[in-house]
Amino acid sequence: MRQHIRRGRRGALLAGATAVALALTMTASTGRLVDSSPTAAGPVALARATSLGPCMIRGTMGVQMSEGVPTSTGYARSTGTVHALNLMIDFPDAPGEGTAMDRLGEFFPQTQEWFAKASYGKLDYVPEAPVKHWLRMPKPFTAYGIERGAPFDPGYRELVDDIVTAADPDVDFSAYDLVNILVTPNAGPSALDTVLSVTFAGNHEAPVADGVPLSNASFVYSRQDDGSGSYAETGYRVLPHENGHVFGLPDLYTQDGGGAVGHWDIMSEDWGVGNDLLGWHKWKLGWLDDSQIRCAAQPGTTEDVITPMGTKGDGTKMAFVPLTEKTGYAIEVRSSGGNDEAVCRPGVLVYRVDADVDTGHGPITVEDATPDSGGCTRRPNVHAELSDAAYRPGEVFKDRRTGVRISVAGVEQGGGYRVYVSRR
Repeated sequence: MRQHIRRGRRGALLAGATAVALALTMTASTGRLVDSSPTAAGPVALARATSLGPCMIRGTMGVQMSEGVPTSTGYARSTGTVHALNLMIDFPDAPGEGTAMDRLGEFFPQTQEWFAKASYGKLDYVPEAPVKHWLRMPKPFTAYGIERGAPFDPGYRELVDDIVTAADPDVDFSAYDLVNILVTPNAGPSALDTVLSVTFAGNHEAPVADGVPLSNASFVYSRQDDGSGSYAETGYRVLPHENGHVFGLPDLYTQDGGGAVGHWDIMSEDWGVGNDLLGWHKWKLGWLDDSQIRCAAQPGTTEDVITPMGTKGDGTKMAFVPLTEKTGYAIEVRSSGGNDEAVCRPGVLVYRVDADVDTGHGPITVEDATPDSGGCTRRPNVHAELSDAAYRPGEVFKDRRTGVRISVAGVEQGGGYRVYVSRR
């Protein structure tokens, strides 16, 4: 679920899942139950290159959606073929607007295409809608007590129970990896007033249907549109954002909005013009191979040519400088291409990753190459100040406290940037 700071699962056999010995907690800011146990999961329990060990920073128990690598267990797979169940629901007091398939069409095939580009084809996201009509809930929308920040119990548990009953016998929930509940847009307030869209991920206390817990489910409300049609082409991106949580990614916005990361990651800003994910997230999800990561863990200077994140292909995509077991600096190149369309100052993006900071509290902070400049874009819903944060040839980032120095030497033929990383 995103902070509202904007410009501008046959089963009549339904039971509560048995509580398991996992550290399940809920964040008040996200209304999201997650598994914070330390075992590896996420894309898969990948065998990581030994040389990258120092760069696999880890969070501590209690951090619910950590930026640590690998991702904790309980989330949906983020590589290979992933089957996404889509159910469109309405209510007696909010009958469906248009057809259910119209609602589905607001998100697909765009979401599928977004994931194909972002993952370089490593995620085959297959959306399925076995029920072609609105699923009418037995109670009015207002009876579920759904509001921004609402916990899973009791409202969402009751809603999920009713969704499963309504979907029986047309849906075999065991055939899917994740669930998207696309709510009729007239249920609840406009997204311009209050953002209700939310994801409950890694939730092993969720109701069970067809023998599986509905533990990774995203709920999407309203429309990402102000009525002018300005977001008609990109409003679908609320779903890739929410599914990002299903795959284990935290919110990057803070109580102050997108000021920590800006438009450089869809987990920060997803309303408005298109954007991609940070390289750290792509590595975390298994979309970048270990061979594409450089770990600058030893004293001295390393030299690499880093290719733009939006381009498919081999080559170094990200360098990482570990500072502690929980923190470090990531270095990548961003330019207009792939899912990125609002990059107005291509260059080398430097950002600090802290695996000990929870979702919605600023686990990643972009370093601004041009502080207080006002930015270089005025595109809708782009955090302007950070839009020109990338470092250009001849520019240097220094952290005097840790002795880290990152200098951009130039742009190579083909678009890669030659970068020197020094540490003491």
